[in-house]
Amino acid sequence: MKYKTFFNAYKLLSAAIVFLVFGSCSQDFTNRPPEDAISLDAYYSSNDQVASATNGLYSRSWFQLYNKFFWALEVGSGNMYSGSPDVAGLRTFSMNGSDPELANGWAALWANVAQANAIINFLQSRVGAGVDPAVVQNTIGEAYFIRATAYFDLVRIWGPVPIIENNLDYSSNPNINTNPEADVYKLIVKDYLTAISKLAAKNRGANYGNNGHVSKGSAKAMLAKVYLYQKDYPKAKAMAEDVINSGEFKLLGGDQLPSKSFADLFLYKNNNNEESIFALQWKGDGNYGSANNCNTQFGISSSTVSTSNASYGGVFGPSQEVMTLYAPGDLRKHETVMTPGDTYPDIKTTTGNGFTVPAQDNAQGSGGGIKKYCIGVKSDATGPVDAWAMMDNTAYVMRYAELLLIQAEATLAGGASTSDAGALRSFNAVRTRAGLSSKTSITFDDIFKERRLELCFEGDYWFDLGRIDKTKAIAIMSAQNRGNKNSAEYYTPIYSASHAANDFYMDYPDNDVAKNPKLLDAPVPYTFK
Repeated sequence: MKYKTFFNAYKLLSAAIVFLVFGSCSQDFTNRPPEDAISLDAYYSSNDQVASATNGLYSRSWFQLYNKFFWALEVGSGNMYSGSPDVAGLRTFSMNGSDPELANGWAALWANVAQANAIINFLQSRVGAGVDPAVVQNTIGEAYFIRATAYFDLVRIWGPVPIIENNLDYSSNPNINTNPEADVYKLIVKDYLTAISKLAAKNRGANYGNNGHVSKGSAKAMLAKVYLYQKDYPKAKAMAEDVINSGEFKLLGGDQLPSKSFADLFLYKNNNNEESIFALQWKGDGNYGSANNCNTQFGISSSTVSTSNASYGGVFGPSQEVMTLYAPGDLRKHETVMTPGDTYPDIKTTTGNGFTVPAQDNAQGSGGGIKKYCIGVKSDATGPVDAWAMMDNTAYVMRYAELLLIQAEATLAGGASTSDAGALRSFNAVRTRAGLSSKTSITFDDIFKERRLELCFEGDYWFDLGRIDKTKAIAIMSAQNRGNKNSAEYYTPIYSASHAANDFYMDYPDNDVAKNPKLLDAPVPYTFK
């Protein structure tokens, strides 16, 4: 892999510049017909039809990112291990623009941009007179949210990328310059602010079926994270506290929901719970790529017992470092990583109810397995399984626990330490939910470690490493045992001080560079309308 900081130049836009159609036509995610090609034309004549227009943007449009490439970033971070050649490039820092899964992730994000753009630019003119304007504005707000979220991933993974606000502007000439990271972040902030102005406020309660779509609070929470990445600490703190004070989201197992726990976060029955800020709404509908593949990708599949509904499992396993990452008494360990001898009475396997992690034949020779998103062989507790062994459990993009850690970090604001009461309240809420003691003062390293413990296998650690001092990040990654239980391996990212302003950016896919050589040109400032 080439690094611009570690990595070296690259990038662009894939075949997503189309006037797109939208999958699904039911407002309820749990009752979604499998239509994949409902056009914007002559469709939106009722509130339900308008409200369902974004359903596809919560699942299938993300599949090629979340099937493998997103988890390959966890391999790159040192959280996961895989020896499988299609996802192991980042383990050795050798991934480049020829990698098929990198291209899949890139294409998925541009598909989200393209579909969101179609709604943003054309929905208003294609609704019937009887549709409630508030429903239309909320749906357009969801599209702005999705576009901002897709661009947030694009800029964090590839750096400079083309800004496309209307697909039709480039339909006859797809050769497009990239725009500077600062301009991409400006678009992201602008889009989240627009989403906040249009989305409805929500009071999340125990009726989880109503929580699948994002709310005004969801957009504010994501914007707080974007401000944090920009080191705009006052705005990050204010936005995070706005959401915290609203009471919309709650920690499962926290003071407000003491009867629940961290373990409850990853059960099928708790899809879209009170802690979920934004989650992908996987729903098998008879089409490949509509449901969640994590139970197969992460599950243990041995010669004698398997937690997978497929004939294989465990494309990804835990890294050796993660196997020993959690302190004694940390309740998150059992629900995050499986180690030999751990028992899971509620997981059904191919041999029956209950699972004890075997000492041999574990995921990728890791010596264990990944527990998050592994819910076992089909049972009443798991919900349905489709023909590809994929399931309907949601996958978090952001949880309330992360927002609390964002508030604590924004309060610290780059300082050496803080004993601020609000920061400690947020930070310690996450720790005490995990069964750990409270702290009376916290540093950035405390927050950085807590984020890894809390969000391990949820896709954030790679990006966290990318936003700290590069010398420190390289030291962390070089010290990781990136092998399996049988063979220790160590790799050092290539680093050039001349690229110190950049982050962990990937190569643009080779095929897209061939179609759009401007990807390799210097970024051009974007003219905002």
